[in-house]
Amino acid sequence: MLNILLQTTQEGVEMLPDTEQPVEKTLSIIELISSGGVAGQVIIALLFLMLVGAIYIYFERLFAIKAASKIDANFMNQIKDHVSHGKIDSAQILCAQVNSPVSRLIGKGISRIGKPLADINTAIENAGRLEVYGLEKNVSILATISGAAPMIGFLGTVIGMILSIFEIANSGGQIDIKLLADGLYTAMTTTVAGLIVGIVGYMAYNHLVVKTDKVVYQMEANSLEFLDHLNEPT
Repeated sequence: MLNILLQTTQEGVEMLPDTEQPVEKTLSIIELISSGGVAGQVIIALLFLMLVGAIYIYFERLFAIKAASKIDANFMNQIKDHVSHGKIDSAQILCAQVNSPVSRLIGKGISRIGKPLADINTAIENAGRLEVYGLEKNVSILATISGAAPMIGFLGTVIGMILSIFEIANSGGQIDIKLLADGLYTAMTTTVAGLIVGIVGYMAYNHLVVKTDKVVYQMEANSLEFLDHLNEPT
C-alpha cells in the first residue's frame, strides 16, 4: 500500500508543469517617454528645449563673466601713475587696450577729469549700471525657466491623471490597464522632467548671480580706489 502511494505521488510530481522563471523587465528613457502618450511627449519636448536653452545661457554668461573679471593686477597702479603725471591720454589709451568693465568705468572717470568730483562719481555710477546690465543679460531667463519648468511638469501630471480618470470612467467596469498606464506614465515622466529642468535652471541662475556679484564688487572697489586717488591732495 505504501509503495502504491509513493508511486502515485511521484507520478503526480512528474506531471506538474515547470514553473516559469520571472523575467526581469527593463524600461529605457525613450520607452518611458514614448509610453506617456502625445500629451506627455509634447510637454517633454518643451521641457527639453527649455533645458537646452538654460544650459546655453549658463555657459555663454559664465564665459562672458569670467572674461569680464580678468584684469591686470598692476592696472590701477599704471592708471594712478599716468593721472599723477598728467598723462590723461596715456591713461585713456590704457583703458581702451584692457577692454573690461573695470577699465571702461575708469575710462569714463578719466574722461571727466577737471570737473567736480561729484560729477565724476555720477558718471562712473551710470556707466556701472550699464555694465551690470550687460553682465546680467539673459540671466533672468534662467530664473523664469527654474520657476516655469516644474509648473509645466505639474501640468503634464494633471493631464495624465485626467486621462487615467477618463479611461476609468469609460471602462464600463473593465479597466484597460494599458490605457490607464499611459496616463500614469504621462503624469510621472512630466513631473520628473519638470523638476530636473527646474533644478538645473535654479542652480545655474544662482551660480551666475554669485559670479556677477564678484565682478560688481571688483568694479566698485577699483572705482573707489580711483576716486580716492583723485581726491588726494596734490
